Amino acid sequence: MHAIRVASAVLLGVSALTLSATAALAGNGDANSDGGRDSGRGNNNITSFGFNVQPQSIAAGGRLRLTAESCDSVARVSSEVFDTVTIPKGHSSATALIDADARAGSVHQVTFQCGNESGHTELTIAPGRSGTNYSDPAQVQVPASVQRGVKAGVGGSSGGGFDLEEIGLGTALIAGCLGTAWSMTRRRVTDEES
Repeated sequence: MHAIRVASAVLLGVSALTLSATAALAGNGDANSDGGRDSGRGNNNITSFGFNVQPQSIAAGGRLRLTAESCDSVARVSSEVFDTVTIPKGHSSATALIDADARAGSVHQVTFQCGNESGHTELTIAPGRSGTNYSDPAQVQVPASVQRGVKAGVGGSSGGGFDLEEIGLGTALIAGCLGTAWSMTRRRVTDEES
């Protein structure tokens, strides 16, 4: 009988930890590596429209595909390595020509503006030059020797840290589950002793 009570308390504790881990992961927004709706950067980058750049690493002089899905107005895309591009209403993509003098290894922000909303993603300039204007960005070959820093932590976001509200909620959830398990175990022991 004692083993059943211990197993129940352990199962309840494991359930509490699983629920708190799930809630913590859901709060990180991440999963959608630089792709709109929630690009995972955690910097108010959640939009009602999806956005993306392909490829995310490209040589200077190459063509880049810019995509803005579900934008109900004209979308404007800007960066310091290409001229501002307009994606007309009713279209979902356009191309941009990367400046020929873009510095290899540099990382640039690409901003998508749809109506009053904006979101951004990063673009890395790969070593080498693109001698051809590619119409299909999948044809752009990116050397494997591109070196970038590791983005670790909160879903790869920069500036991620401890969110005291999430930590407090997780602690309260775990404490509540453990307290309930302890109370239920003590109540059963008292009932059996009577």
